[in-house]
Amino acid sequence: MRSLLKLARPHQYLKNGFVLLGPLFAHKWDSSTLTEGMYAFLAFCFMASAVYILNDIIDVDADRAHPVKRYRPLPSGMVSIASAKILLGSMIVASVVFSTLTSWWVLLFTVSYLSINVLYSWHLKHIVILDVFLISAGFMLRILAGTVGLGIAPSAWLLLCGLMVTLFLGFAKRRAELLMLESSDCESSMLTRKVLDHYTPQMLEQFISVTAACTIIAYGLYTVSPQTVAIHGNDNLIYTLPFVVYGIFRYIYLLHRRCRGNDTAKDLVQDGHLLATVMAWVGVTMWVLS
Repeated sequence: MRSLLKLARPHQYLKNGFVLLGPLFAHKWDSSTLTEGMYAFLAFCFMASAVYILNDIIDVDADRAHPVKRYRPLPSGMVSIASAKILLGSMIVASVVFSTLTSWWVLLFTVSYLSINVLYSWHLKHIVILDVFLISAGFMLRILAGTVGLGIAPSAWLLLCGLMVTLFLGFAKRRAELLMLESSDCESSMLTRKVLDHYTPQMLEQFISVTAACTIIAYGLYTVSPQTVAIHGNDNLIYTLPFVVYGIFRYIYLLHRRCRGNDTAKDLVQDGHLLATVMAWVGVTMWVLS
């Protein structure tokens, strides 16, 4: 059971918190909306696990030759391929059930998420720049599930901020993978991503700088936009901007000085500064919007 749980990667469920951004910033905190939002969250949790399991099944032979990934449940033999396929099917069924309990829109978004990841694993992960945009698309589908899927009109600012921050995290992940190859201070790795052949450190640093700046600017403009002030009844959301700026700078620091950036969920949990920043941002945001 422990190996099956590890195969499902529940620590990655933190990423599905993007589903809850819609109700939070739209002031839709009634029990009905929150219940549906939780169903949508669970739907993406199960579908995300299905995607991870599918990727592990596809890459099992390559992972056996990897110095780190060979210890995962499938390549190490702790879980059989047959058991992994059963778990994969169960996760997809559970996702479909929770999606239909929410709305047909959420079902469309979760199925689209699975389809994008199948195409990504099949070939598109080898196409430079497009690979990161597809990762970002998965997060955008989560945001749409938490807005359109719950009957909430998505804010253009929310979509823009979501796009920029997920592109930032995606390019930071690629930079972290290159750093693992370049630096003896980081955990050794083999070049298992063909797409890394097409990236250079200088290119990725520019992509990271552009997306980080766009994230900060977009979020800052969102906090002071007349539409935001009208929805929340005050202009105090600007006071959450320092947490966003600090969080992005801290993440860049972790990328270059602590060999992080390869797994956002683990980075958030393992770095006290980053975790405290996110919790402070959530706390101040809830206080401002209440």
